[in-house]
Order: sequence, then C-alpha cells, then structure tokens
Amino acid sequence: MTGPLEGIRILDTTSLFPGPYGMRLLADYGAEVIKIEYKGKPDLARYLPPFVKRKDGKNGRWSFFYHFLNRNKKNLSLNLRKPEGLEVFKRLVKKSDVIVVQFRPGVVEKLGIDYESMKKVNPKIVYCSITGYGEYGPYKFYPGHDLNYIGVAGVGSVTRNEKNEPMLPGLQLADMVGGGLYSVIAILMAIISRENTGKGQFLDISMMDGALSLLPMPLGQYLAGGEEWKPILKEMTLCGATPSYQIFETKDNKYVAVGALEPKFHNKLYKELDLDIKVGESSQASIKEKLAEKFKLKTRDQWIELLIDKDACVTPLYEIKEVPNDPQVKARGLIIEVETEEGPVKQIGFPMKFSETKPEIRYGAAMRVGQDSKEILKELLDYNDEEIKGLKKNKVI
Repeated sequence: MTGPLEGIRILDTTSLFPGPYGMRLLADYGAEVIKIEYKGKPDLARYLPPFVKRKDGKNGRWSFFYHFLNRNKKNLSLNLRKPEGLEVFKRLVKKSDVIVVQFRPGVVEKLGIDYESMKKVNPKIVYCSITGYGEYGPYKFYPGHDLNYIGVAGVGSVTRNEKNEPMLPGLQLADMVGGGLYSVIAILMAIISRENTGKGQFLDISMMDGALSLLPMPLGQYLAGGEEWKPILKEMTLCGATPSYQIFETKDNKYVAVGALEPKFHNKLYKELDLDIKVGESSQASIKEKLAEKFKLKTRDQWIELLIDKDACVTPLYEIKEVPNDPQVKARGLIIEVETEEGPVKQIGFPMKFSETKPEIRYGAAMRVGQDSKEILKELLDYNDEEIKGLKKNKVI
C-alpha cells in the first residue's frame, strides 16, 4: 500500500520551519521529497534544542525539531553557488514535479534557480516560492519572522490579555499555516491544474497573506459595516463574552474547556450542573460567576467523568505533557515512534486518515547533510563514481 502522492518528486530547498513543515506533510503522504542542504551552510533547525536523546540516554547531536520537520525526506548536499551545483540541480529539475524555495525576492535569480530559468529546463515544473510578504508590494524585500507577519496582518492584535494588551501567540500561525499549509494546498492545486492543462506554474506564497486570511470574523466585521473589531475579552462572543464558552478552573487548580455555545448544549450543561439559570437571564456576568463557583467544587477529572458523555461540550484543558496520554489521542495514533541512528524518537503522527492510500514512516530525518547524495546522483541522475568524486573534491556536494 502506497501514499496518495506516490510518484510526485519535490525538490525542497527550504529551511527552518515553514517550507520544511509543509514538505514533510507531503512526504508523509507518499511524495518523494529531496531536501537540499549544503555542508557549508546546513539547515539551522538541526541545532535548535531540545536534542534527541541517544540510546545510551545522553543528548544526541540533532534537534527534535529537525527530526520532526524532515522525516521521510532524502537528503542531498549541494552547493548551488557553484556552476557544477547548478548543473546538478537542473538535471534534478528535469526529473521532478515541484521546486520549493524560501528566499527573499531576488535571491533565486542570483543563484540561477528562478522560475523563468527552471521553466526552460522543465515547462511542467510547479515552482512554489514561500516569502514573508510576497513577490511584489512595498514590503517584499523586508526581513521578518512569524511575529512580523502576524503583526502586519492584524492577527497579532486579536488575542489580548486582561489589560487589553496584545499578547505573543503560543503558535507560529504565519509560519505553519501561511507558509507551510498554504504551500501544500497550492502545490496540490497546481498539480491538479497541470493534469488539465499540461503546464506548470509559479506559486507566490506570502506568510503575511496567509495570516490575514485567518481573520474572516474580526476583519470581516470591519469590512462589512465599518465597525472596528474591539478585541476586549468581555465584549467578544468567543473570547469571554459568552459565559458557557469559557475556560474554568477546577478544585485541583486544573482547567476545563467549556464550549457549550448553542442553547441545546448550554441548557444541558446547566441541567447537569444543577444550576438555576433562568431562560433569558440577561446578566452574563452572573451566569459566568455561577459556573465558576460550581466548577471549583470538584477536580478536573471528576468533572470530565461526570460530563464528557452528556452532550454538554465539556473537555479537559490539558497541559502539553498530558496530551500523549489522552485516550482519544492514543486511539487516533497521533503520537508515533520513528527509528533513527540515535534511537527511537517520539513524534507527532499523521493528522489526516486515508482508507486506502495510507501515510507511513519510510525513514527518519537524515542525520548527516548529504546522507543520500551518492544514491540520488547515481540512481536518479546516472553520475558515475569518478564524477561523484570530482563533485566532492570541488566542494559541490
């Protein structure tokens, strides 16, 4: 049984988070992803803590982060700044479906791997460029990271603390969604389009654009009527204004997540809690206060045992360390073990389930830059041993 993307070859020149995250998803589901690094300038994600522990219990050399983002990928060391390296890349392009880059606009032209050049090598190539602000516009050359992109997009203003101050979000939404997931969606759409037209195309993936697209409610409210979205917790339906859509502390200083938004759910909740909430009770604050007092009477797990199957939309709000032990997480196989040279590494599993073409772990992330270089050059590009020795000698691979 093979993954749904078997037969698709992707050249992944990206590093750190956005591109590697997206291309790992495609690799998990069967695509042949060749990660291109260079020994003289490897992916910095290799060196970000925490590090994978070796079989002897000591810290290994490589980052857990790198392992998770680059499993199921082959690894080719290639110096694109050398003419011989560019020639190797072009030969790969002829036999590939997708190129993914993650440079500021203008860099790929200097390297000679821009879309117009690669289209001449392979007219059917799908070329995905992930940038912070996109390929055009006044910000296109600006440097940045996730926080900058969500700042410009307005996402950073939506979540605020009790003092109404913007907060640093706990997730990198522009990186993961705007860069990683949107690049995956765009690549798959372009491949389908190519099946219909026979042509490849250029994909301009801006992390800022992607972040902004996550604002249908706050930005939509403003665009619809000119009324400014007020990110004040007590005034936002899904961020504090609704008493039955809250996080409540329990007796043991843990928390439950209450999502009883619709009447059929919150009426059930009030009944199960034996709360005297009158229909149409106008004081939302008083309802919230009654709920808060009630949830302090039992521990989190006691409340979950009582309410989990009562159609009241009450679940535990876990700390990260608790997540792997949740029975639903276990049942869905969301924590897996991946074998590496340094021993088994626990990782997040496959979020999308297929009945026929199932994802699988074929191999862990490459421990060494260029670990698969010889195999790729010989088996895919027909280089002989002497030619490979020459490329090594000239520091091309």
